[in-house]
Amino acid sequence: MDRLQRFVHGTALMLLAGWLLYIGKDIFVPVFFGLFVVYVIVGLAQAMHGLPLLGRVLPLQARYALSVLVITLSLLVVVYLFLINKDRFLAIAPQYQQSLLAAIQRLAVLLRIEAEPTWTTLRQELLAQINIQRLLGSMLASVSSMIFSIIVVCMYATFLLAERRFFSRKIENMSSDAGRVARIRAITTDINKRIGSYLALKTLINLFLGAISWGIMVFAGLEFAAFWAVLIALLNYVPYIGSFLGVLFPGIMAIMQFPDANVVFWVLLGLVLAQFLIGNFLDPYLMGNSLNLSPFAILVSLAIWSELWGIAGAFLAVPITAVMVIIFSGFPSTRPIAVLLSRNGSL
Repeated sequence: MDRLQRFVHGTALMLLAGWLLYIGKDIFVPVFFGLFVVYVIVGLAQAMHGLPLLGRVLPLQARYALSVLVITLSLLVVVYLFLINKDRFLAIAPQYQQSLLAAIQRLAVLLRIEAEPTWTTLRQELLAQINIQRLLGSMLASVSSMIFSIIVVCMYATFLLAERRFFSRKIENMSSDAGRVARIRAITTDINKRIGSYLALKTLINLFLGAISWGIMVFAGLEFAAFWAVLIALLNYVPYIGSFLGVLFPGIMAIMQFPDANVVFWVLLGLVLAQFLIGNFLDPYLMGNSLNLSPFAILVSLAIWSELWGIAGAFLAVPITAVMVIIFSGFPSTRPIAVLLSRNGSL
């Protein structure tokens, strides 16, 4: 009876927490992204300590300052790329709409479709006309609102960094029970170490993937190569789906830009190889199984957090799930849940 009661109370608590997270996503998402940025900054600073020469010369505060500078410059590059490409996107959208129609017509010829598709017939069959200019306009409007969100996230990250030095003292004053304080300290230390290391290494891998993809697209002459490279680097934070989208979006651009199918094939092949080699060799070599999460648990968490917070939830799904596993493993009543979410059952 006690187990059933605990199960009912736990289920009700989870549903209530999910409801609060959903209705409060406009508040929680910037806060969690602020934590995300802080972990990247701290992780990069710790990673710099392992460098042969630079790590020994630079003191801790200098490494923090250098990490903040890297993150700030990266955000400025994203905003700059958006601003310089915004008008150009909208100006050439009608041209690429015609190119997309031509590509559809060539595909119809290959498939031996007798009636040549036009936007009128496509609208009748698909119940909607593809309007790339309108689509890009709405997408750019969404990105414009994201710039304001980035400013808010940076403010949260700044204050979190400023308060980080008092965090240890706050833990000590949370309880008079020394054993409870020690447990909380161990959990927070494990979270900071594993999440910080994961995000820092993931950021470096994503930057390398973006640079390789940029080189491939520039060599092929693809329009907006820098913008697509930044998008690929950002999407790689999203497990599984991000890699697919990182090839899909530049691939659509290549189909619209290049009339030669061979060029499109080589662009797609280069991007797929970059994703495959980095995702299957470099990523496991550098990161190993640092978060100890089951692939199935990652997929489920991706679906849940995407449903709660949309695209932001997809980016934050893995770090949040890893934090939950670490917290659950620290308490006997929730440890079985952590075991189920882990990769191999060992914590």
